[in-house]
Amino acid sequence: MTLLQSLSQLGEEYVDLGWQLAEFAAVAAVVFLIGQLVVEPLARLVLDRWNLDRTLERALLKVIGVAVVVVALAAGVAAAGFTALLGGSALVVAALTLAVGFAAQDVLSNFVAGLFIVQDRNFNIDDWIEWDGRAGFIEDIGFRVTRVRTFDNETVTVPNTELATTAVTNRMSNEQLRISYSFGIGYADDIDETTRILLDVADDHEGILDDPEPSVRVTDLADSAVVLQSRFWIDSPDREEFSVARSTYIQRVKERCAAAGIDLSTTTQHDLSGELAVAEPPAVDR
Repeated sequence: MTLLQSLSQLGEEYVDLGWQLAEFAAVAAVVFLIGQLVVEPLARLVLDRWNLDRTLERALLKVIGVAVVVVALAAGVAAAGFTALLGGSALVVAALTLAVGFAAQDVLSNFVAGLFIVQDRNFNIDDWIEWDGRAGFIEDIGFRVTRVRTFDNETVTVPNTELATTAVTNRMSNEQLRISYSFGIGYADDIDETTRILLDVADDHEGILDDPEPSVRVTDLADSAVVLQSRFWIDSPDREEFSVARSTYIQRVKERCAAAGIDLSTTTQHDLSGELAVAEPPAVDR
């Protein structure tokens, strides 16, 4: 075989490969566009009619989007005739699979954690959560990360495994939320009168529920104050509702106590909501 014939044959092979690549790209693009312009809108329409939870609907739409990409690539490979090429090297495919498996361990673990998060009915988009000393509203739950918007309007990207393996407090998972606030009064002040003021302010507050009814308890005798803890409930809690109810309640208590001559200057406040668990301290060897 002459050099010219060899070059001619090589050129034909490259031309054939070029046509295969063009066919792959064309078929994959057509299938992808059909998926984006037809399949995904139809899926969104069907899911909207089913009135699914917003978090679950977003997750399903993301899965459909990934499926469209996979089907488009598979259709392109099949149309271009690359299936025989890929199947002819089992060793290469196995090596690539192993390498991708090691590289994608974190991605897969976050993906699985995301599935558990999505199926949790107490973990939804727009919920106000607190975890590991941080807090914010859930903006989106992705395959790898969950995006949380902080109260300073910053976006925090949290790996799904972190939320799946860390204790997370959801302030909005129930229809009602209890707010606890502690006031300190002087030892010379009247406890009964202060209790009456705390309850009256709660009764007059338009955002505080009558049922469950507010309560006040003496919780501590500090060095310079008698500590009274006021507990009351709000409905349909969110961050704004929580902040406004607590702020206006504290302000009105301060005003009425000042008018009654009750000293709140020694107050040490503890902002609590929900339940507080205190672990026993570890034993110390002496």
